[in-house]
Amino acid sequence: MTRTIAAVLKAYVTGLETHDVDKVATTLSDELLFISATRILDKAGFLAVLNALYTAFPDWHYEHEGIEDRRQGNYAIKWHQSGTHTGTWTLPGMAPIAPTGKQVKIPPHYFYYRVAGNQLTLIFPEPVVGGAPRGILEQIGVSVPNL
Repeated sequence: MTRTIAAVLKAYVTGLETHDVDKVATTLSDELLFISATRILDKAGFLAVLNALYTAFPDWHYEHEGIEDRRQGNYAIKWHQSGTHTGTWTLPGMAPIAPTGKQVKIPPHYFYYRVAGNQLTLIFPEPVVGGAPRGILEQIGVSVPNL
């Protein structure tokens, strides 16, 4: 049996792929939690990180192996991400990082999503060595704070 992937998740993916942070914002619940291995971001914090990423890496590129329906509003996407650091990267809580011109490639890994009320309520990236943002910082040669 084929189930329908939530339209909101498809819109979110399109927003990421086109760097349309406003479109991404429309897919997120006001109570969104982005939970990484070292920090939890709310909706505003997550959108700030996306804006900073796209400013620093205007060619940031996403590829994925399809959206996996894990049932009951839970989904998974295995992302491949890469880009070139050609803009200033201003992450919340850090000094701005001048462009290095270095290319970055994040190891492929899963991000897990929960959809409720036709909005994303939870985003949880699989913790992997070299994952974002730590892996990006390491690849551009920046000493890594506790992220």
